Amino acid sequence: MKTPSKSSSSSSLGESFKSVFAAVVIPLELIGAILLFVYVLGSPDNFAGGDNANHPLPGNYLGIVYKGGYIVPILMSLMFMVITFAIERFITISMATGKNSTQSFIKKVKSLMDSNNVDQAISECDKQKGSVASVIKAGLSKFNELSKNNTIEIDKRIQLIQKDIEETTQLEMPMLEKNLVIIATIASIATLLGLLGTVLGMIKSFAALATAGAPDSVALANGISEALINTALGIGTSALAIIFYNFFTSKIDALTYGIDEAGFSIVQNFTAQAKV
Repeated sequence: MKTPSKSSSSSSLGESFKSVFAAVVIPLELIGAILLFVYVLGSPDNFAGGDNANHPLPGNYLGIVYKGGYIVPILMSLMFMVITFAIERFITISMATGKNSTQSFIKKVKSLMDSNNVDQAISECDKQKGSVASVIKAGLSKFNELSKNNTIEIDKRIQLIQKDIEETTQLEMPMLEKNLVIIATIASIATLLGLLGTVLGMIKSFAALATAGAPDSVALANGISEALINTALGIGTSALAIIFYNFFTSKIDALTYGIDEAGFSIVQNFTAQAKV
């Protein structure tokens, strides 16, 4: 019976923490955005006559944003979420990369493998730390174990090494991709919510103009600018989410490529040694 390894236990704890983190952060940031909207943007000091039912003071952008309506705090919370989860992903991926550059670490391990210094390569994995090092260490440990076992066929031993690398990769990779789906979802819905807020604001502005009798160009201009606040927030949030999502996926792809490269090198070295 295979006992759970230390790395699998730590991965499970990490997964649990990140699930709780997302469940706590999302409602907290929504509440924070609502409080900011009501008490900071909606402060009477931002409006004519000290009443937030009136037009914002000239040049007071806080008041203008407040007049964007109840979609504004939702968009603000989405922006806060993008920034928070981007910081969390940056920390997680930096930890997964390890202490030094992934490329330089993999080159060092390959060099040690080529000179048959497997124990030293394992030692380098311990120094490097992170997800990439954990996967490579698992492969090297199995390499060491099977190098001394001649009772199993070469092809079977190669399959066992590949299986160990794949199993460790499957444990580590979900941790890297966790919460990226939230950033991707925000990238999709932020613009749509912004447009919804703008459309609702325009409907409200033209309805007020229709009931006012005489056209009020100042009121109409204010209404349109307030409605467009939603579009600006939505597009800005969506653009930020897309940038972060593409940045992190490219980082994860680089880590995955590094793991595949090192795994291939381990299998190659084992095959060469076993056939000697």
